[in-house]
Amino acid sequence: MPSTETASWTHTRAGVARGYIQPASLDELWFHTGTNCNLRCPFCLEGSKPGDNRIELISAAEARAYIDEAIGMGVRKFSFTGGEPFVNPDMVAILDHALDHRPCLVLTNGTEPLINRLADVLPLIAKPHELAFRISLDYADPVRHDKGRGPGNFRTALRTLGHLHRAGFQVSIARQMDTDESDRAAVDAEYRAHFAAHGLPEDTTIVAFPDFAPPSAHVDTPEITENCMTTYLSEAQRDAFMCNFSKMIVKKGGRCGVYACTLVDDDADYDLAPTLAESMKVRVMLRHHRCFSCFAYGASCSEGH
Repeated sequence: MPSTETASWTHTRAGVARGYIQPASLDELWFHTGTNCNLRCPFCLEGSKPGDNRIELISAAEARAYIDEAIGMGVRKFSFTGGEPFVNPDMVAILDHALDHRPCLVLTNGTEPLINRLADVLPLIAKPHELAFRISLDYADPVRHDKGRGPGNFRTALRTLGHLHRAGFQVSIARQMDTDESDRAAVDAEYRAHFAAHGLPEDTTIVAFPDFAPPSAHVDTPEITENCMTTYLSEAQRDAFMCNFSKMIVKKGGRCGVYACTLVDDDADYDLAPTLAESMKVRVMLRHHRCFSCFAYGASCSEGH
C-alpha cells in the first residue's frame, strides 16, 4: 500500500490511485530548442534567459532523427518552443527538413533573433508544408507587456507579426490570463484593435494561458485521482489532454529524451523513454502541478487539435 504521507508516481498523498492518461496517438511532436533566450522575462514558465542551458540546444541531426521516427508513426504536425527557438543556430535547418514532411508551428518572441534571421526564414514559405508562427504578446497594454519583455518589444513583436503575415505565413499570438479574468472575449477584443493597426486579420488566433509558475516551483494544487478524471471530465475532455496525442523532445546532460508534454520538462520522471515508440507505451500520471491547469482549464499548447 502506498504511503499516506508522501505522494508517489501512481498514488496521491492519501494513497488514492492517481489520475492518468494512456497515450492514444502521436499526432503532434514538439521540440524544445533550448532554454537560451535573448530576453529575461521574470514570469517565464521555462526560466529561460540569455546563456541558460537548463535545457540544451538541440542539433539538426538530433531533431532529424526524431522527425523521421515520428513520420513513420503517422505524426501530423511538428511544433517548436524555447527559450527563443531562433537563438538556436540550427533552427532554420531543422525547419527546412521538417517542412518537407509536415506542417510546423514555431513559438517565438518575435524580436531580434527572428528578425536577424528573416532572410533565411522567408524562403521557407516555398516548402511543401505550411509554417506558422505564434508570437508572445503577454498583455494588450504595451506598457504592461514591455515591463516584462523590455522597452519597445510589444511594438517590435507586432511589426514582426505583420511582416510574417504579409509574407504568407500563418500567425497567431499567445497571451497571459489574469487570475481574476472573467471575460475572455473582452480581453481578446483589446488585442484586435492592435491587429488592425498592423495589418493583421481581425480574427487572428489568440491562445490564452493561465499562470503555470516557474520551472521546479512547488505549487500546492489539488491532486487528480482516477475518480476525478471520470467524474468531472468526459471522454472527449480526457482525450484533449496534450499527453494523449503529443510528446516533446528535450535535451539534457548531452542526451535527448521524450517527455510527456510541453509543460513538465522540469521533472525527470516525465522523461518517458529515449525513443518515441517506447514513450507511447508509458502511462502518464497526472502528478505535476501543471497537470491541474489542464484538468481545470483545458489548457493546451496545441492549435487546431
